[in-house]
Amino acid sequence: MNRSSKVHRITLTAILMAVILLMSFTPLGYLRVGIVSITFLAIPVVIGAILLGPMYGGLLGAVFGLTSFAQCFGMDVFGTTLMGINPIATFVVCLIPRVLIGVIAGLLYRLLRRWDRAGLWSAVVTAVVGSLTNTVFFIGMVILFFQSTYFGGQGVLAIILAFFSINIPLEAVTCGLLGGALSRVLARFLVRD
Repeated sequence: MNRSSKVHRITLTAILMAVILLMSFTPLGYLRVGIVSITFLAIPVVIGAILLGPMYGGLLGAVFGLTSFAQCFGMDVFGTTLMGINPIATFVVCLIPRVLIGVIAGLLYRLLRRWDRAGLWSAVVTAVVGSLTNTVFFIGMVILFFQSTYFGGQGVLAIILAFFSINIPLEAVTCGLLGGALSRVLARFLVRD
């Protein structure tokens, strides 16, 4: 990697981190419906994973995870509830699924690009899978770590219904369309420079 390429990668990473921070602490990042928070923060993570690869994607996912954990200090009802039960498990639940968004999306995009010269459908599929990675691992880890609480017992059905009826469709479609389209636009712009 030449110096100019490295500077571009670091600059784009910093810009995407700033976008994640902006979205995290403004209404741009979350749509709150009762105790359920629908997040759009997977979009900049997926864009970074597509444009920069799995390592940078994982780093951007970590920033998302840390801001998600910060939400557990009274800004998000569900996160605050989990924090009151087990702060360490809450930290893990907030961080790991978000890091995996970037890593899995970065690896998947590299794989799919072998069959997609234009990179369009591979970007959309990668964005959808990135969003699903977040939701599936988040729900799975909540059930795993909080199984002795309401969230592991009868609350599991409520969590699954809420996520599968509201979160998954809205997050996957939004991330697929915006993440896929924006990553392709940015890729063309970056290649031109």
